[in-house]
Amino acid sequence: MENYDPQAESFYDELFEAIGKPRPSAAPLLEWMSRLSPTELQQYQKTAQVALFKLGVTFNVYSDNQGVERVFPFDILPRIIAAQDWEWIAKGLKQRIQALNLFIADIYGPQKILEDGKVPRSIIESAPGFLPPCQGLAPPRNVWCHITGTDLVRDRNGEWYVLEDNLRVPSGVSYVLENRRVMKSTFPNIFQTMAIQPVDDYPSELLETLLNLAPPQLPNPTVAVLTPGIFNSAYYEHSFLAQQMGVELVEGRDLVVVDGYLQMRTTKGLRRVDVLYRRLDDAFLDPQVFRPDSFLGVPGLMAVYRAGRVALANAPGTGVADDKVVYAYVPEMIRYYLAEEPILNNVPTYLCWRDADREYVLEHLDQLVVKAANEAGGYGMLVGTQATPEERADFADKIRANPRNYIAQPTLCLSRVPTLIEDQIEGRHVDLRPYILHRGDEVHVHPGGLTRVALRKGSLVVNSSQGGGSKDTWVLTE
Repeated sequence: MENYDPQAESFYDELFEAIGKPRPSAAPLLEWMSRLSPTELQQYQKTAQVALFKLGVTFNVYSDNQGVERVFPFDILPRIIAAQDWEWIAKGLKQRIQALNLFIADIYGPQKILEDGKVPRSIIESAPGFLPPCQGLAPPRNVWCHITGTDLVRDRNGEWYVLEDNLRVPSGVSYVLENRRVMKSTFPNIFQTMAIQPVDDYPSELLETLLNLAPPQLPNPTVAVLTPGIFNSAYYEHSFLAQQMGVELVEGRDLVVVDGYLQMRTTKGLRRVDVLYRRLDDAFLDPQVFRPDSFLGVPGLMAVYRAGRVALANAPGTGVADDKVVYAYVPEMIRYYLAEEPILNNVPTYLCWRDADREYVLEHLDQLVVKAANEAGGYGMLVGTQATPEERADFADKIRANPRNYIAQPTLCLSRVPTLIEDQIEGRHVDLRPYILHRGDEVHVHPGGLTRVALRKGSLVVNSSQGGGSKDTWVLTE
């Protein structure tokens, strides 16, 4: 990598401070990799990608009319996070998820934060993720968001920012585990020389989180993973996690409400389900309460849940906090519920429902990133610096027609990581999605997370559906 240029004056490079000057945390890795020729690196890359293919690490793209599964692109050069950085990140994530959990409990309960005017009532009531049928629910241990994936980015100064929160059914953790598995088999020696925190205990941590939701009097509670089915983009992950935890993978058609309990059809008859890790959006959970046209959920599930006879992770209604307009108020939530200043800052955000913000956004579309409030996967987004005049004009019309549905943020100079592109090492932009497990009395932040990389040169969009890939994330110990 002697010729790699980190362009330190423009971007924060995760592995290099300057040309030929590795960051201290990355020095052992780069010294070891310097012994490998470009041909050897390419061969390792191909070997790793083939291994992931054989493991079945794939995803579906909804916009692909061919309906084929794709292998998630993987880059063999890892991202490294120093122990001190990770300690700060984990502390900030714990603070954030505690405040978000209190917020969700509040808006489906007394709504004090709305009464006190800290969050506009109109914003919550107009959020598609706010579900009035969830008013008055009492989840076990008063935890609503048990599993969260929070997206982080680093700017040109190396400062961390929260880009968005994912509290409904965050995906991607299976790639974290499989990426590490492949890296350890490809480069076993480096794992013996560098102090890298392990990630393979996530399934056991997740299972403990789910079992923690079951009533204490049940000696052997039954846990199941609810999937929409094989055509879901994250079906591989659903089946992987169920297998790793040793629990059943079920679809809505496998479940039925009988005698006031959720029951699972088996070859030996019905079996009660006590905890359901649902990988299904709120609207499809119960056709008697939400979308009546849903064939993916279970009729009567919400009545069983409301009666406390089954636990759901995450709790229905958590999607309100995924709304990108609600995201803008999380710093205020932290101050309101915890009486603390945010440890991790939001990206500065313009709310287009505000007249002044909207006027500024429309005048500066060529400089901003505009996002629809409830889209994901890189859809419903405009990167103004890379958009055509026609695309910006089209987005301007959308903003004027529905200002509540759009936010805008400055175009950050996302940090970069050296990436193997054919036979060259080039810098590519990355984000990071750590995974947080909330058990009520404990919040566990899993070390590392999913580093997504924009494989297209100059691209800031890291989503797999938009041509992105992933890297292994190494969190170092002291």
